[in-house]
Amino acid sequence: MPLQNLRGRVAFIFEEIDFDVDQIVGVKNIKITDIDELAAAAMQDYDHDFRNSVRKGDLLVGNANFGYGHPHYPPMRAMRHLGIAGMIAESFSPGYWRGEVSMGFPQVSCPGILGLVRRWDEVEVDWQQGRVTNLTTGASLPFEPLALADRRMIEAGGLVPYLKQPLEV
Repeated sequence: MPLQNLRGRVAFIFEEIDFDVDQIVGVKNIKITDIDELAAAAMQDYDHDFRNSVRKGDLLVGNANFGYGHPHYPPMRAMRHLGIAGMIAESFSPGYWRGEVSMGFPQVSCPGILGLVRRWDEVEVDWQQGRVTNLTTGASLPFEPLALADRRMIEAGGLVPYLKQPLEV
């Protein structure tokens, strides 16, 4: 099934270069397994009302080398649980990228994204056109195309469903 365009508000912008995603829930909470408890801890150091402000389909935006460090799954699991549909960043740390794509979480590498959007702008990621459009302002930018394997993995919903698909001959 082809990728559905992402369309939602920019729920938060991580402006720090080399942002470590563990900070989203806090390192002390990284071992929490209950998803509701984990989601309650998410973003407390950035926006105490984040959980109540975010809507299903919203997106996150990040600076260069987003996900740097030891990328763990709990922070982005919490974000997905809160309704976050994808991540757009100037660029991504390779380890973070691989981990989240293997979870089926859409990632968009879009140099210049920080100059294109502000928090709560509505944006659309058009996979066919290869563009991120700020629907609030009408401005847009091209993004780097996904590698075929990454695209298929996201389309399938992650690594495990991707591997369970019949082989194309």
